Formats: sequence, C-alpha cells, structure tokens
Amino acid sequence: MLPILCEALDSSSEGETIKLSSYFAPLLSGLSEVLLMIKRCHFEQIKEVVPAILRVWEKVSTDADEEDSDLEDLFSRGINIANSMQTIHQKLDNGSAEKLLILLGLYVLQMMTHVSICMDENVSSSLRLVTELSHFLGCCHLSYIGLITGSAVDMMISTITGEEDSFWAPLPSIKLGAALSVIWGDMSNEVAHNAEEDLTAVKNEIRHSQTRRWQAIGMLRHVFCSATLPWRLKKHAIDFLLCITEGDISQECESETLDFSSFVPSQFAALQGIENVIMHAPDAVLRKKAFDVLKRVLADIPISPRFHILKALITNCNSSSMVAILLDIVRQVRHAKTSSELSKGNVNEVFHETPAWSADVLELVELVLRPSKGGPPSLPEQSDAVLSALNLYRFVFLSESTGKTNYTGVLSKTNLKKAYNEWLLPLRTLVTGILAENRNDDDPFSFDAIGGLNPIELVLYRCIELVEEKLKHNL
Repeated sequence: MLPILCEALDSSSEGETIKLSSYFAPLLSGLSEVLLMIKRCHFEQIKEVVPAILRVWEKVSTDADEEDSDLEDLFSRGINIANSMQTIHQKLDNGSAEKLLILLGLYVLQMMTHVSICMDENVSSSLRLVTELSHFLGCCHLSYIGLITGSAVDMMISTITGEEDSFWAPLPSIKLGAALSVIWGDMSNEVAHNAEEDLTAVKNEIRHSQTRRWQAIGMLRHVFCSATLPWRLKKHAIDFLLCITEGDISQECESETLDFSSFVPSQFAALQGIENVIMHAPDAVLRKKAFDVLKRVLADIPISPRFHILKALITNCNSSSMVAILLDIVRQVRHAKTSSELSKGNVNEVFHETPAWSADVLELVELVLRPSKGGPPSLPEQSDAVLSALNLYRFVFLSESTGKTNYTGVLSKTNLKKAYNEWLLPLRTLVTGILAENRNDDDPFSFDAIGGLNPIELVLYRCIELVEEKLKHNL
C-alpha cells in the first residue's frame, strides 16, 4: 500500500489542471493511517515515504493557488502524518526509535517552512498550524538554541544521512524551518510555550556568546535570502537580530581568540540577505532597522576579516546605492572613532591597525573610482557610489593631514599621483562632459543627470584641490 500511495503522490506532476489540495488531501489521510499499520522495519519504510511527502509540500509551495481555501486542511493532514510517526516512535524501543525521532524532526522543520510560505494571507491559520508543529520540537528534543545555531540540524542530518543517501543534505528548507521555528516563537508566546522554550533566556545566551551569535546570524541568512517568505517574517527576523546584537557586545575578548574563518561564508551570505531587505523592503521602518542590523553584524566581525568581507560585498553588489551605504559605514565608524580618541588625546589609538586606517581603505575607494574593467565609473548610474567614495577619500585625506600621519598611505607621493592621474582627472573629464551635454537639454532625464552629478562635481573638485596642493608642497 505504501508504494502505491507514494507513486500517487509523485504522479501529480503529470496533471496540469488539478486542484492540489483536493488531490493530495485523501492521499495524505491514507498515508497517516497506513503508517500505523506497519509491522516491521518501521524506520526504513517511513524513511522511504517521507521524501515523497516533502515533494508534495514543495509542489504546494510553488504551484498552489493563493485562493485555495483548503490549504489549511491539507497542512492539518500533514500534521496528522507527524502524529502517526510520533505514535510509532512510542512503540519502538531499539535504535530505530531514535532515528525515527530525528526523521520526525526533519519532517516538522520542513513543514514549518512550507506553512510559513503558503499561509501568509491567513495569519490566524498559520499561527494555529505553527503552534501545533512546535509541539513536536520538544518531543524530538530540539531546543531553540540548537535550532537557531544550526547545531541540532547538522546533528540530525549527519545521523539520518548515509553515504548512499544524499536526499537530506542539500535541502535548504530544513535550516530555513529551523530558523523560522525560533522566529515564530519570538512572535507568539503560545508558540514558544508549546515548544517549552523561554525566548528571553535563549536571546541572553546568544547575546553573551560570540560563537552562538555568529551561528545564529548564519542561520538567519536563510530567512533573509528567501524569495518566497512573507515580509512580516523577515521583519521579525530583523527584530530578533537587533535584540541579540544590542549592547557593547563587540568588546568581548573571546572574539580575538576564536577562529572566524569557518564563519566567513555564512556571515557573508547573511550580510547579502540583509542588503536585500534594505533595498527591497516595502516600508521605510523595516529598511532602517535592516540598516542598523547591517552595521551591527559588520561590527561583530573581527577586524582582520572585516575588510575582506566589505570588499567582497562591494565587489558583488550591483546597486550603486548599496555600495554607497557600505562605504559610508566605513567613514562613519572611523569618524566616530576619530572624534572619541582625539577628545582623549589618544592620536595613536585613532590610527590603530583597522581596515579604515590601513592601505586597504584606498583599495575600497579604487574599487569604485577605477573599476576592474578599467576607466572611470559609469555615470550617472553609479552616482551614489562615486559620491560616497569621494567623500571617503576626502575624509581620510583630511584626517591624515590633520593628524600629521600617513597610516593609509594616502599622502605618499606615489598614491597622490595615482589618485590624481588614474581616479580624479579621468572622473573630472567624464563629469564635465556629461554636464556640458545635458545643461541645455530640456529632457527630464537630463535634469536628473545634472542633479545627480552636481554634488559629485563639488566633492571631486575639492579632492583635486587637496591633492594638487599636497603635490606642490611635496616638490
């Protein structure tokens, strides 16, 4: 009977006009009953069935009609399958019992993902379903700490997956479901209560552990990078991050001794996901919160790899406005550091070896003013990034001049000539040419071009004056 039902579940892809909930509902109900009839090899048989059920949720998530009022009932039948798996587990007393419990946990986490995606329009129904699913977390010994840090997920996948079975390992919906389980608990006391969790304690534990924060940020990337999750869940994920990164957490000595290298890919992906929220969120409040989170996550990264991550973010970003934001973060952080330390008379502290006060800062400026493709940047498309790069260059130039230092190398004769001949003069030629072409044009696009280039022209000429004056002084 099980093979027949699984074949029926998979054969749905052949039909193009079926109503998914009507087709799958009786099959899922039948499965929940047939599972209870299994007499032997319970884990092995259920492990063969679960992938077919998960393919149902994948299809529902991508193809279901938004007006399908029976989706809630369909997911309820999916929860009945989880109940059947739990009932079977209670009857087992060997090694298969533990494996079946892990399989149940993986199934529940993926249901959590698909309920979150499909039931966006019906908040009360999605909350009811998530509350029911959260009950299984405690039964499967899944804690919020284990889920939000990813340690529980890694353990489950490594236990359930053999060399011959690669079905589970590549499924992003598992880790997304783990992160969402905690986010839902943060949204609803009822959900957290059903999971037998205390969110205040969970947040405090993450806040006071550098490693756990990096792990949590890495797990939340799955929320931010999802193209199908509703914005309200991403908003709560941003609020969760704001909470676990508040306070003076960056001063922990732990960060200096931990090996950050293994966290680089997940932190980079998380930062890119947060960038997407900043650029595409539908309301200004969420965009502002995401910007605050971006700054906090960057500040939580050790100094040495921070520049390389910033450089990668800029290099891999197609948005001029986002590049401008990243460069401005560098300038703002160093401005705050400079003002604080100079007020104390600690000039050396200002120029401590950090990304913004080494030769690396000039590399960030060059990424924008002289792109890898060669020549000046594209204008007016890159206006925001160019203006921010010029402001950063001017700020570093004046700061080094005022402090009578040259930690960045910005004042060296070689770098002065390079900036003058390779960055500033080609950019001046481009800007003056575009302005000359558009000044007498009545086209609305011309007005926009002039409006965007005027501030660039002002800062550009100031930078040229500073460099020329310094070069004359060095002669």
